[in-house]
Amino acid sequence: MDSGANVTRCILFHTHSEDYRCVTIITVKRAAATFSVIGCIFMLFVIWIFHKYSSLAQKMIFCLTVAALFDGMAYLMGEVLPDGILCNFQAWWLTYFDWCSLAWVCCITLNLYINLVKEMRTERFEIAYHITAWGVPFCLSCLPLFGDYYGPAGAWCWISNEHMAWRFGIWYIPLFILIFLMMLCYSRIIYMAKKRASTWSGTYNPNREGSKILLVEEVKHLKWYPCVYLAVSLFPLLNRIYNAFSPDNSNFTLMLLHVITAPLHGLANAFVFSLDNETWNQLSPTALQLAIQARFCDTTTIKEYDSKHVRYTAQLEGEDSDSCEDTTVLFYSPNMTLKERGL
Repeated sequence: MDSGANVTRCILFHTHSEDYRCVTIITVKRAAATFSVIGCIFMLFVIWIFHKYSSLAQKMIFCLTVAALFDGMAYLMGEVLPDGILCNFQAWWLTYFDWCSLAWVCCITLNLYINLVKEMRTERFEIAYHITAWGVPFCLSCLPLFGDYYGPAGAWCWISNEHMAWRFGIWYIPLFILIFLMMLCYSRIIYMAKKRASTWSGTYNPNREGSKILLVEEVKHLKWYPCVYLAVSLFPLLNRIYNAFSPDNSNFTLMLLHVITAPLHGLANAFVFSLDNETWNQLSPTALQLAIQARFCDTTTIKEYDSKHVRYTAQLEGEDSDSCEDTTVLFYSPNMTLKERGL
């Protein structure tokens, strides 16, 4: 699927490299990938600045963002690459991180399902999630590499046109099966979340009722992650079906829609990430300023004081109230001399 322009020929449409179709495809591909990378960097910044990596679900979203970032970087690789080592590397890179992104979305869905429907704690599954989401894609991405099935495949390198069955067998068929299963899971999750939020039994527990409301809010935006993959995979699927029936003739419209949507995983994830009300409220200038100050200016230390040296004084005139250093003295000891009190 690589953008076809070498020095003199555009292999996408079998014409010269200055053909407007080739220039448009390459430019749009890079623009879409750039927006995707920016979206991932934005997500990583918000996760870091607001400490959104404490719970298992937040850690999984962080891993999803990392995978989408590296996936977007692969779409930025150069022009159309000829068949060779670099082309195979780009194809493997795309296959691996596409699968990692999809695997983390599946793990997020499974984790939410176990939490809400099965009512089980999932912290003990964290290592298993990592093995699955990073290990299984590695094995799948290496299969075409061992069979030498990677090569130029349109706007970037992937599984070549001579191996159409591998394209659908290793990516598109599993992709849409997993999306369908995730949709089923979320339909059950949403049903159970609404049912538990509207009913309660036993003694009223405000903490428990509050957690129910928070869980419903969490489901509201997490359910959109599978929809993201459905949206960005529809036009690539249509273009690949067209390629299967007409491998030697590229359709400019389908290819253009393909290069617009395929690299947008990161940007679409960032959009879903921003749907969280808490995250959206934290993106105000004031909240960002406070978060940055907390990150870089928090030098608070906790230590034991000898009571005879601990004293309480008012802030000195001229002292900077915005200083990051905490020089507050707690209280005076009655037995302290005037000199010890600094008087």
